[in-house]
Amino acid sequence: MCGICGVLAPAPLDRETVRVRLRAMVAMIRHRGPDGEGAWSDGRAGLGHARLAVIDLGPEAAQPMSDAEGRVHIVHNGEIYNFQALRDELIALGHRFRSHGDTEVIVNGYRQWGEGVIERLRGMFAFAIWDAPRQRLILARDRLGQKPLYYMRHDGAFLFGSEIKAVLAWPGVARRADPVAIDRYLGRQYVPGPGTAFVGIQRLEPAHYMVIEADGRTRATRYWRLPTPDQARPRPLAALREELLARLDEAVRLRLISDVPLGAFLSGGVDSAAVVAAMARAGTSPVKTFTIGFAEDGYDERPHARLVAEHLGTEHREALVAADAMAVLPKLVWHYGEPFADSSAVPTWYVAEMTRRHVTVALNGDGGDEAFLGYPRYQGCRLGAMLDAWPRSFRQAAAAVGRALPFAASAHRGRRYLRRFLVDAGLPGPERYRRWTAFFTDDDKRALYGDGLAIGAEDPPAIAPGGAFDEAAAAYLDIHGYLPDDLLVKVDVATMAHGLEARAPFLDHELMAFAATIPAARKMRLRETKALLKAAVATRVPPETVYRPNMGFNVPIDRWLRDELRDFAYDTLTATRATARDLFRPAAVRALLDDHVAGRGRHQDRIWALLMLELWFVMWIDPPTLAGRP
Repeated sequence: MCGICGVLAPAPLDRETVRVRLRAMVAMIRHRGPDGEGAWSDGRAGLGHARLAVIDLGPEAAQPMSDAEGRVHIVHNGEIYNFQALRDELIALGHRFRSHGDTEVIVNGYRQWGEGVIERLRGMFAFAIWDAPRQRLILARDRLGQKPLYYMRHDGAFLFGSEIKAVLAWPGVARRADPVAIDRYLGRQYVPGPGTAFVGIQRLEPAHYMVIEADGRTRATRYWRLPTPDQARPRPLAALREELLARLDEAVRLRLISDVPLGAFLSGGVDSAAVVAAMARAGTSPVKTFTIGFAEDGYDERPHARLVAEHLGTEHREALVAADAMAVLPKLVWHYGEPFADSSAVPTWYVAEMTRRHVTVALNGDGGDEAFLGYPRYQGCRLGAMLDAWPRSFRQAAAAVGRALPFAASAHRGRRYLRRFLVDAGLPGPERYRRWTAFFTDDDKRALYGDGLAIGAEDPPAIAPGGAFDEAAAAYLDIHGYLPDDLLVKVDVATMAHGLEARAPFLDHELMAFAATIPAARKMRLRETKALLKAAVATRVPPETVYRPNMGFNVPIDRWLRDELRDFAYDTLTATRATARDLFRPAAVRALLDDHVAGRGRHQDRIWALLMLELWFVMWIDPPTLAGRP
């Protein structure tokens, strides 16, 4: 597993001439995946790093790394895809290089441009630079949040790392659950940034860097912003399709730079198919593709992925997962380090495990749904914006009709969505969208919470869009919340746990910025999501792939919780240890379980969230010492 960590701490006995030293945290990262234990280095500069070598495998690229004069030191997690162009520019400016990778480019770039180097980087990254002459620490994170970076102030020290486990390993750091974060987790299925589930530990936000001075002063700066929906401009459809393909091809080519074997996740959906098609066009040998599936009907994407693989001539591998949830759950809880209830972490874990047996880098289609409007809920947002133009009395009447509909919680999904749409018709757009995407609504929480939890206010949206709250505004919110705090966390943790690097061409910041300037009406039709992307790639992938419904990366937890996980869920959530926390009313928890098992309701997502939360408490909060790797 790649990762960075370190500490900035003043010497305790010399307050007049405060000097700064960075010391390695000896328990940063222990698991590197199938190749064995991750290396630990104290580096003498006080920066710790466990490296997954992908570009420049020689010893000159080892980290922590310093510049030629030993004045600037760095630990870096991620990949800089335009490093060769920056390297050439820096050599022309007189800089010397000892390695052939991307990390030394950041070091010399900092010597040349200072903090301005960050804006020149094209890639995914989290890094820490120790500027010895200025006695200054700089932390930086990539624009979309593909690579994580956590930090904490503790007893005059400033701790940071790629994993929360690194910060928790520092002596004296208490492990206390943050009830505000827990409340937000239950609404979202993940802990929204910039906070974490632990009191006092924060995460650096995407597209930000932070400067920490020797005297403890800090300043955080946002260095990039995605264009807002009001900056979209109309262009001819044919020109948009052509430019989209050109930008996607470029983003894929940049992500094919590697000194280790490379492949791709292939789900059978249009996003991953578009990426693999671009890889096939750029490469000289067959693309290695990987797919997993489940035996349960409606959860197996292998036939769809196989169709794409045959069409593109890939070297395809697939596996049927007979998921042993009892075995994988402790691993998920340990590696994610926070409560994380996105159940698609399970198939992501398994596909990463299989893929790493054959390659070290895998491209994927992450970001395509957010950039090009692929979620069905965006169609609901368009309808909601149209409804907002009607008189308030009409919307209130629609809400009354929705509340009167007799559909049970176990009804067909389309009926449940219709009822939800009508019931929320009278709400403001952002609030309506928050309810649509909530796992536990405020009403649910009032019925569930015990004395140990309170319903808190949500953070304000990333923007306050003018006019109607439509699909473009919803996607903008997802790109600044759901994407970095859920989807990218899910993939980064699952792949890094197996020593696999994931690269996402759709998250190229130039491609994302281009997509943000396309009017929503071009990207999505009322009856067709991702219309522009589908039209653009229609000549490259099978038509069955282009026009099949968005399936998502799902797992049959509804059936698991009625069968093999039923007793485990009851035992875990109704145990004395769980009820003694006083977070939830025991009768309300049991009612959720009973209704789901009996088929009276579809509560699998809520039960899964409660289960992952309790397992997190058991592993990370209850024990007197840090949990070991399962």
